[in-house]
Amino acid sequence: MQSKLGLDEKKIVHAKGLATRIADDVQQFVDQYTTVAVERTLCRLMGIDGIDANQVPLPNVVVDKLKEEGVLSEGVLYYLANAMVATGLNPQQIAEQVAEGQLDITRLAPASKAQIDAVLEPVINASLERIRSRRHRREQYLNTIGEGPRPYLYVIVATGNIYEDVIQAQAAARQGADIIAVIRTTGQSLLDYVPYGATTEGFGGTYATQENFRIMRKALDEVGEEVGRYIRLCNYCSGLCMPEIAIMGAFEGLDVMLNDALYGILFRDINMQRTLIDQYFSRIINGFAGVIINTGEDNYLTTADAIEAAHTVLASDLINEQLALAAGLPEEQMGLGHAFEMDPMQENGFLMELAQAQMIREIFPNAPLKYMPPTKFMTGNIFRGHIQDALFNMVGIWTHQGIQLLGMPTEAIHTPFMSDRFLSIENAKYIFNNMKSIGDEMEFKEGGIVRTRAKEVLDKAIALLEVMVDEGLFTSLEKGIFGDVKRPKNGGKGLDGVTHKGANYINPFINLMKGRK
Repeated sequence: MQSKLGLDEKKIVHAKGLATRIADDVQQFVDQYTTVAVERTLCRLMGIDGIDANQVPLPNVVVDKLKEEGVLSEGVLYYLANAMVATGLNPQQIAEQVAEGQLDITRLAPASKAQIDAVLEPVINASLERIRSRRHRREQYLNTIGEGPRPYLYVIVATGNIYEDVIQAQAAARQGADIIAVIRTTGQSLLDYVPYGATTEGFGGTYATQENFRIMRKALDEVGEEVGRYIRLCNYCSGLCMPEIAIMGAFEGLDVMLNDALYGILFRDINMQRTLIDQYFSRIINGFAGVIINTGEDNYLTTADAIEAAHTVLASDLINEQLALAAGLPEEQMGLGHAFEMDPMQENGFLMELAQAQMIREIFPNAPLKYMPPTKFMTGNIFRGHIQDALFNMVGIWTHQGIQLLGMPTEAIHTPFMSDRFLSIENAKYIFNNMKSIGDEMEFKEGGIVRTRAKEVLDKAIALLEVMVDEGLFTSLEKGIFGDVKRPKNGGKGLDGVTHKGANYINPFINLMKGRK
């Protein structure tokens, strides 16, 4: 892509090289550790599901047993394989017996490596085929009924009741939406387990459960066939159950997942070590399943100033990109985040927003990009808010964004009604059609506001990354580099779920999902 902003290609290459060094340093740490969430994910990949008599998910039961016995470092697959060899039971049966107190998988004689490999292989292959089948189903839909053009029109449902969410999601699809995001209930990211079954009560959103995923996927497939357009489903594999929710989404055919490496650290106070380990395996799963990830850099501008902190968004995007590449996630599945969040009273704010959006587009030419609407300066004045959203939509089509999360005129008032959603979709469709080729027609003046702003943000991002290379990501997060939020390396939630990998540790899914032998 030729730069319309006149960006120096050598500077972009330098910036990505710095981000690679930062990500490589993180990866060296990540490779040495596992977490309770990763091990529960492996339980689910082995077919373990359901709950015990106390409503505790069976993956938690098995992993908590290993943690209590002080042997989690050897990994759940090692102990499940030993139990399979010793008892002849399948993983689900083993988990049920552990839950009932009939089997202690930590007291069994160790099997040989050959026995372990042999007993795991058919279960692993079946699990991978299940994900491949889901990915193939999506591809079949895209090849037959097709989908809407980019930018995808992305809207949310958040009733708390999955069955009410279905009604609202299908209505939004009929109105023109391309992606439906089911917002999670408040606080679910801090639960160290995934609730089980369909749910009808949630605050500010609906619980992310595998059954809820299945219900919504079925509903969107039905309405997609009705309107002749594949409708993508989005949820959140973030928080303390990041990789678990990723695999549940892969099994049930989700298309988009909020899967940021840093969001949970900054905005949910989840321990940085835990999050960075969990994000690696979750992104491996999403890459294999063909799921587009969304990152959360837009949130930095809700706590920091959009003009002063724009370079931190770019720096974080660059780091998120390299961490995703390390997990085998292709650029085409990276919905890197940024936002339209300047004070609308800012003189020439539109031009600066345009500069930043075009800059992100040029630096990440293969990524779909997730562009977020104004929220920080939405006041409840629905008329001004609708205009702010219209300006946001203009920048979105102008700069060829991939995923446009539509703003609502009632932002800062209430969760969107179906009528609010209709107005937002109508707004975007009108502007996207009427201004379809504006980005191909317009040039930016050398020495003008747009080019100058973009170059300034890139230079500041490079300067920040150069400091971060020396300090490392962990120390940088402790100093509040992103979003003006400081987090301690050994603080936050979930650190007790991190453990060093032992001598017997195995996780063949990493290499298999990344296409390695």
